[in-house]
Order: sequence, then structure tokens, then C-alpha cells
Amino acid sequence: MRIGELARRTGVSERSLRYYEQQGLLDAERTPGGHREFGEAAVDRVVRIQVLFAAGLNSATIHDVLPCMSDHDGGPNERTTHTLARELRAERERIDRQIADLLRTREILDEVIETADVGTEARR
Repeated sequence: MRIGELARRTGVSERSLRYYEQQGLLDAERTPGGHREFGEAAVDRVVRIQVLFAAGLNSATIHDVLPCMSDHDGGPNERTTHTLARELRAERERIDRQIADLLRTREILDEVIETADVGTEARR
């Protein structure tokens, strides 16, 4: 499939797909006319790349992680290394800290909302 179809099927811009290819995250064959051609597996790979970006991983880390994931099911395979596992644990800890910060922020907002609601009720 051409880049436009891959973009349509994944909801990812053509520009992002070209970036993924430039970063070594996505492979494309070239037609004699120079157009990119992607296999069907590229759809799942792009979705996986998007999930990893959404988790806060950078393109260099994603580059290292992708070969350790099976394209058909996304599970780990034998290429996973101790170094990569250590780096991913650090990423997971960073995400856990962000979640904790967001939960604290939500609690503060809830308190402010509750205070505002009580104040509004008292003035009625």
C-alpha cells in the first residue's frame, strides 16, 4: 500500500510516517518511480509505534524496543536484553511518577471544586 493509504488506515499523518521511516521505525520498499510501498504488517507496526509514543517513549527507545516485539501479537521475543529491560523499567517508573502527580493534581482540583460548591450553596 502507498503512504496515503497507510496514513488513512492508521490515522497517522504522511509526515509522521516519513519521520518513522527516517528514524528506522518503519520500512518501505520503493517502486521504480520512487514511491513508498508498505506491506500489510505496517498497519500494526504504526499502531504499535503510536502506542509507544503515547506512553512517553522517545524514537530512539522505540527503535530499540520494536525489534523485541513480535509483529503478530506485540509480545516480547528473545531479542529483549537486560539493558533494554532496565531502560524500560526506568521509563515505567517515570510514567508511574507522572500518574501519581496527576492523581495528586486531581485531588487538589476536587477539593477546590468541593469548596466552591459549598460556598455557592451557602450564598443561596
